[in-house]
Amino acid sequence: MTRRIGFLVFPDFQILDLTGPLAAFEIPGRSRTLKPNFDSALKPYQLKVISERGGMVKSSSGLVVATEPIGAETFDTLIVAGGLGAFTAAASPKLQAYIKQAAKGSRRVTSVCSGAFLLAAAGLLEGRRATTHWRAVPLLQRLYPGMRVEGDRIFVKEGRIWTAAGVTAGIDLALALIEEDLGAEMAKATARELVVYYRRPGSQSQFSGLLELDSSSDRIRRVLAFVRAHLGETLLVEKLAETACLSPRQFGRVFLAETGQTPAKAVEKLRADSARRQIEKSDEPIEMIAQSVGFSDPERMRRAFVRLFGHPPQALRRMSRGSGAERGTMG
Repeated sequence: MTRRIGFLVFPDFQILDLTGPLAAFEIPGRSRTLKPNFDSALKPYQLKVISERGGMVKSSSGLVVATEPIGAETFDTLIVAGGLGAFTAAASPKLQAYIKQAAKGSRRVTSVCSGAFLLAAAGLLEGRRATTHWRAVPLLQRLYPGMRVEGDRIFVKEGRIWTAAGVTAGIDLALALIEEDLGAEMAKATARELVVYYRRPGSQSQFSGLLELDSSSDRIRRVLAFVRAHLGETLLVEKLAETACLSPRQFGRVFLAETGQTPAKAVEKLRADSARRQIEKSDEPIEMIAQSVGFSDPERMRRAFVRLFGHPPQALRRMSRGSGAERGTMG
């Protein structure tokens, strides 16, 4: 069975939102390379890049790709890219109508990064959970209050609708879709070809954003610096508000608007990220690490890890040791 995959792009799309998933879906077609006993005549996927008008479409990086115009054809899976042009594209009545119609005939409709704005504009995310790039979370939630934006997740599956966080998360999304179609063995083989050590679960936090958690406001930057320097201490919102020279109520609003996170969630994530790095790089007991970063007990840290990273601390330590062994065998 060959499944048709459509990739919808628009002017100023993010090139990796297209090429990451595109490469992932192309790899299972190399059946003899991946699995010698696999039927070489079987082509799991047929891939097509489409746009509103067709022709050459320029990405935000300047790279131009050839596309075919949207029409009446249906796809097994439609993947909508994101990028700087997503907001203009989301306002196009023709694209809104196309996505609505495509959703009726497709088994799955998905988006990467700010492609979620196109799905939302077409009405597909109303009453649903979804995700997008962490930086766009507050705007997506504000524009479409009828949906629930889960900015902590790599990707979200809600029935036939899948949404993924920014850029490289599109590869995680594609691997999850391949696993659903062709099984875990093929998804793992594809990940190896992509030189991805393991597929991140959808529940994992967009923790690369935590390392860059920042603000354009000097007040909030000062608070973030204070938090990073005092992770092991009790960090009440009143103390953080005092650091920002704001009332607690003002501080909560400003912090959320600037970072896309509540103060409590940001503190938890920064603690978890600090603990994660220690767990992966040292043999220090997990109980001591939990205490050093401000978790009141190891069980509380374990729950945070499962929620944010998809795995408990002990599993991440084991995986980091395994990844190190793999790297050591490569030339």
